[in-house]
Amino acid sequence: MNSNDISMTDETAALRGDGIALWRRIGDALRREIADGTHRTGQRIPSEAALAGRFGVNRHTVRQAVAALAQDGLVRTEQGRGTIVTAKPIDYPIGPRTRFSEIVSKQARAPSGRLISASEAEADVEVAAALGLSRGDRVLRLETLSAADGVPLNVATSWFPADRLPGFVAHYAETGSITKALERCGIADYHRRETRVTARIANPEDALALKIEPGSPLIATESVNTDPDGRPIQYSLARFAADRVQIVVQS
Repeated sequence: MNSNDISMTDETAALRGDGIALWRRIGDALRREIADGTHRTGQRIPSEAALAGRFGVNRHTVRQAVAALAQDGLVRTEQGRGTIVTAKPIDYPIGPRTRFSEIVSKQARAPSGRLISASEAEADVEVAAALGLSRGDRVLRLETLSAADGVPLNVATSWFPADRLPGFVAHYAETGSITKALERCGIADYHRRETRVTARIANPEDALALKIEPGSPLIATESVNTDPDGRPIQYSLARFAADRVQIVVQS
């Protein structure tokens, strides 16, 4: 027995004997259990202590096995929740009609949105340029969180021309959907004019909202949406948990 192992259980004994590292065989056993639904998407796998006891090894051996699962995108660690089984990353197409709810629904996941905060402010130079406004014009600023099956995918800061969208904040708070909120304000359709994609790391606020560790990688998108007449209606800075989405650029 390896000096790091605590005891020999029947299950551990069944995993030994062919020269494959024990941590790898434990990882394979957990993979099978994830595949057959024993551990389902969004649920926690047993703690390191519980797995160490089950397989008769120490926590370091378990940690190696779980780290391999995380590297392959099968699990992730969330603050305050432990190690969670993850779903396959969502394909997130970016094209003329980018709609979060449609994207998530088409992949058999349940979309949702939540208003974190909202305020009215004066447009600075950057926001004014993006929305085709003058500096100092009134804009709505929304912080929102979007999720699939209850798993946070992105947190976004968005600005909208305040004078064109009376009641917009209340509409979004009620529906959890930018598209539906715009419809209620008389804008039945809109199009993506441009999107810029960059990378960054999660600050403490974004990490808390996305339930990831501070410093985790994010995919950041900067985008402008326009109404059917080509007038900018939304300027947005979205931050996606990098292990939960795959950006797909449509041509």
